[in-house]
Amino acid sequence: MSSRTIRRFTTAAYLILFYTYLFLPLLFMGIVAFNRSSIPQVTPWEGFTLKWFHQLYTDAQMWQALRNSFIVGGAVVAIAVPIGLAGALFLTRLHFRARDVFYALLVSPILTPGIILGISTFLFWDRWFHVSGGLWTAIMGQATFISAYCMLLIMARVQRFDRTQEEAAFDLGGSHLQVFVKITLPFLRPAVISSAVLAFMQSFENYNTTLFAIGFQQTLPIYIGTKLRVFISPAMNALAVIFITITIAGAVLYEYCRVREGRVKPKRSRKAHDSRHPDHYRRLPSGRTPTRGHT
Repeated sequence: MSSRTIRRFTTAAYLILFYTYLFLPLLFMGIVAFNRSSIPQVTPWEGFTLKWFHQLYTDAQMWQALRNSFIVGGAVVAIAVPIGLAGALFLTRLHFRARDVFYALLVSPILTPGIILGISTFLFWDRWFHVSGGLWTAIMGQATFISAYCMLLIMARVQRFDRTQEEAAFDLGGSHLQVFVKITLPFLRPAVISSAVLAFMQSFENYNTTLFAIGFQQTLPIYIGTKLRVFISPAMNALAVIFITITIAGAVLYEYCRVREGRVKPKRSRKAHDSRHPDHYRRLPSGRTPTRGHT
């Protein structure tokens, strides 16, 4: 047996074990969500049912937690993305001695445990502004570290920007606002959109910071954690199946759009090439070759 065969066998065995470890719990949750048994188990199988999805649908507390998650996530995006954009432009455009210090300060919330962020946010707003724990404190607690993620993501894009485009716009009489809106921001749009998606996902699934900052209210992760702490209901497995289905559908839709866009781009480039070259020769129906300039 050659070394190449051993390497291939080892790689295949590792991939099989890895994907089994990754997807087996998801498969288990999917089966339990449709089992009639009130105990989350695969065996014994007591019959197919959709009652756990109906129980989840009629759970008003779950819907309230889901609404809170969307409210907090949207507010975090509205706060974290502009802060991240400003921090990225500030650190990449200005050069001063304390730049590394400012960078360390802006990135430090990522390295701080979520429990510390949640408790400190709750105490700060409660003692200094007399704002009790709720959605606002959860938003502030999450924005402190999610804005750092947005800044790092946008910085990677800013460092690839050619500043001569802005200088040319200034020479043509453009104001700072016009240059930013028409030149800088369009170039940074992919990074800004990616940071917004990342910020929403980080906020939606956050548990540690939100748990200590939100007070008596609940977001969806806190609702799920509370339910699992009291009793593991199969309705939670039904909720997991819904999220898995949405994730898979989103991934398939994204891949379809990407493949379709990849097929359309060559056609557009060929059409643009032909439109830029009107002298392109085409065969007439009679078999005659048109003269130069014939369209």
